[in-house]
Amino acid sequence: MAEFTTLEHENLNRVVYGALCDALMQGRFQPGDRLKIRDLAEQFGTSVTPIRDAILRLANDEAITFRSPRDIRIPGLSESRYREIRAIRIRLEGLAAETAAQVATSADIQALEQILRENEQAIAAGDRLKGTQLNQAFHFLLPQIAGLPVLTTILRRLWLQMGPHISDAYIAGGRAMIDHHYPVVEALKRHDPAAASMAIVDDILLGGKPILERIEGVGEREARRA
Repeated sequence: MAEFTTLEHENLNRVVYGALCDALMQGRFQPGDRLKIRDLAEQFGTSVTPIRDAILRLANDEAITFRSPRDIRIPGLSESRYREIRAIRIRLEGLAAETAAQVATSADIQALEQILRENEQAIAAGDRLKGTQLNQAFHFLLPQIAGLPVLTTILRRLWLQMGPHISDAYIAGGRAMIDHHYPVVEALKRHDPAAASMAIVDDILLGGKPILERIEGVGEREARRA
C-alpha cells in the first residue's frame, strides 16, 4: 500500500488529489488494492474531507471504484478497455516522441539516460515501486521535452488507469519493460521523429505484452468461475 507524507498546504483538496493521482500513475497501487479514507487521512495529516473529495474525483476519472465509503478499490481492466487505452496511447505518445525528437537538447537526452540508468538498477534489485515510478517519468518526460502540456494532461487521465496495471506486471515483465526505451533515446539523439514515434509504439505494444497477458489471465479466471 502506498504511503504519504503529512501535508501543510492551504489548498489541501488539490494537493491530496494530485498526490493520489501521482501514486496511481507511478504504480504505487495495484489492481484490487483497497483504499481506506481514514487511513489516508492519517497518512496525509488531514481530516477525512479532502480525502473523500479526492476519492470522488478519482471515481469520476474512472481511476477507482467507489462502491461505498467502506469499499473503495483500484479496479481491474477488461481486455477491451486495455486495448482501447493502448490504441489511444500509441497515437498520443507517438506524437510526443515525434515532436520531442525535433527539439530535444543534450540536457534532455542526459535526463532520459539518467532515468534509464536508475531504472536498470531498480530492475536488477527487483524494486517494483522504483521501477514503475521511473517508467512513468520516462514516458512523461517526452511530452515535456516536446512542449505539449495539453497532451500531458490527457495522458495523465489514461495513466491513472494504466499505472496500477503496469505496476502489477513490472517485475514479471523483466527487461521487456525497459528495453524499448533505448531506441527512443537513440532516435532523439539523431533528431529522427519517425524513428522516435516507431520506438515508443514498439514500447507500448511489445513492452506492454506482460500487462496484456496478466489482464487476459484475470479475464480467463473470472470466466471459469462464472
